[in-house]
Amino acid sequence: MSAKPVIVHHLENSRSQRILWLLASDSPNIEELEVPYEVKKYKRAAQRRAPQELLDVHPLGKSPVITDGDITVAESGAIVEYLIHKYGKDKIEVPEAGWLDNVYFTHYPEGSVQPVLVRRLLFKLIPGNVPALIRPLIRAVFSKVDKKLTLPELKLHGKFIESHLAKTKGWFAGGPNPTSADYMMAFTLEIMIDRAPEALAKISRNM
Repeated sequence: MSAKPVIVHHLENSRSQRILWLLASDSPNIEELEVPYEVKKYKRAAQRRAPQELLDVHPLGKSPVITDGDITVAESGAIVEYLIHKYGKDKIEVPEAGWLDNVYFTHYPEGSVQPVLVRRLLFKLIPGNVPALIRPLIRAVFSKVDKKLTLPELKLHGKFIESHLAKTKGWFAGGPNPTSADYMMAFTLEIMIDRAPEALAKISRNM
């Protein structure tokens, strides 16, 4: 165990929810890492930017970021892998047959899905930040682009994810417990259900 608590630097409405689940799950039949931790909360500045206080923790001002003693780790995937490697080797078991799935779905959400979800969010935000006179036109343009490009891509991801879960019938690596893949994918699925529920028809119906 760490002598001092791990500090989770949590920016509102950010991916740091993944780290909080990993550190202290309250789900039944899931044994969390039981690592002492504290949450330091930050509010977004103008234009959804990180405040200066978070930039003082890490030069990119991204969240999540953790500090564990003298160590600072950013990026969701890196944090999850660091915490599991240091504190969870005896608690989070990856089945041999699911090793590759675990590696893939640990990196897949940030590498493939989140960029598309961010694009969809921007398509909704941009029209509200242009002059009122041209706002209806810009909104119509972005709506059409979203329907033609972004939504079909999200539906493709949704079908891929649901197909995989149908095979594993549970966690992404197919084992008896969540692994780094599940901690990474959970937040992405929540965002997909919120921003593109039609892309996750089966999962949305079961939520």
